[in-house]
Amino acid sequence: MSWCALDVCATPTTRPEIAEWLVRRTGHSVEERTDGSLVAVTTVDGADHLLEELRAAFRDVSVAIRSLPVVDWTSRWREGLGPRRIGRLTVAPSWETPTDRYAPLVIIDPQTAFGTGEHGSTRAVLALLDRWVRSGHRVLDLGSGSGILSIAAVKLGAVRAVGIDIDPEAETIAQENAVVNGTAAATTFLTGDAGLIAGLLAPADLVLSNILRLQNEALLPVIRDALAPEGMALFGGMEVSEAGEFRAALSTFNFEAVDEVVDSDWWGVAARPR
Repeated sequence: MSWCALDVCATPTTRPEIAEWLVRRTGHSVEERTDGSLVAVTTVDGADHLLEELRAAFRDVSVAIRSLPVVDWTSRWREGLGPRRIGRLTVAPSWETPTDRYAPLVIIDPQTAFGTGEHGSTRAVLALLDRWVRSGHRVLDLGSGSGILSIAAVKLGAVRAVGIDIDPEAETIAQENAVVNGTAAATTFLTGDAGLIAGLLAPADLVLSNILRLQNEALLPVIRDALAPEGMALFGGMEVSEAGEFRAALSTFNFEAVDEVVDSDWWGVAARPR
């Protein structure tokens, strides 16, 4: 199968909405570059139709299509990847064996589901998780992707973690990662709409939401209802430039921001209901 990339330029106001649309439409993660552009991947056969739909849905958008080389992505993904220390955690791909055996080890290989230690957004939430998870916590992971946050939560002492992702492939990958990490008995991964499922899994001591800002904002009332008394929510997936808008949304839904982490221009925040 041949693949191509869509380079999308949009205004800061519409960029999060377009990114969310592309994720839903393609079923793949969207890269948000530091220059404000978005990069989505799709098949060559489906590119023209996707481009027509995108331009029909968003008028103020500029899109260019470029072909991608045929490469062995399994080998290419390995380039430059190695163990990373994040708080008490060490995150590493399976082909790298860290020498530090004292830190909890999370083994995650790059796959189609989002979430490795190589992305600033994921690292920011992992750093917050290291600070705020407690032994015995029940964790709810919205937009769980590879399962890295749920797995890390259990490694750090959570008694249970449930991840929800809209992509069926993510559920399979996350379950496989849980087996590799020895957390399968304490982690569950589901496919579906987090906004509809989260309330059925309440109460949670810690809710994780590492997705786009607009999705985080839409889930705030759901997260508030899902939290146990004294519960905490950790948010990621947002650039530093979006912090002001999200703080305003937190205030609207009566959340108080209590901690934050910035990693490579990505912003993570811990918040709890007032």
